[in-house]
Amino acid sequence: MKRRTTLALAAAAMLAACASMNQFTADVATFGEWPASRAGATFAFERMPSQQGKPEAQQRLEDAARPALVRAGLRPAPENAEPDLVVQIGARLTRMERSPWDDPLWGHGGFGRWHRGPWRGPYWGMGWRMEPARYEQEVALLIRDRASGRPLYETRASTDGPGQGGDHWLAPLFDAALADFPAVKPQVHAVTVPLSR
Repeated sequence: MKRRTTLALAAAAMLAACASMNQFTADVATFGEWPASRAGATFAFERMPSQQGKPEAQQRLEDAARPALVRAGLRPAPENAEPDLVVQIGARLTRMERSPWDDPLWGHGGFGRWHRGPWRGPYWGMGWRMEPARYEQEVALLIRDRASGRPLYETRASTDGPGQGGDHWLAPLFDAALADFPAVKPQVHAVTVPLSR
């Protein structure tokens, strides 16, 4: 009986681990006052002058954001038709390098190490363990009324961790950014979305 319980717990832990690998969590904050009458409105992307100089990069950004906007209940405007809304989007990737001198006493790099022998505690000696670079990815999205130019909804989503960042994080970041839509939650809060959308 004890062995069956142990196996069942191990299987449950493995399933939970697999499920968490198919999820993405980001810190999100949303602002604005979304009018209920705008449900199902059409949208088109608006590029800032700085974004017009990099059309390929901006197109990849728009391609990543479009499915999240559609899931939020908005519709792409037909070609050559005036949209109800204009959407401005941006993304930022920041590499954050950790200095080996940040915390030398606790074994993250520099001189400090933990001794595992009879003496328990830090000891001094030269040694290097470089932490991998961390990357912060952030997307921002602003939805405005096309006719008046009035901002209706603003959202930001960010996450950080090791790795190279890159375009593959854009779609889940936009999904997380629009997960609350049209609700507004200005306080930064964690949002988890599935990766296999």
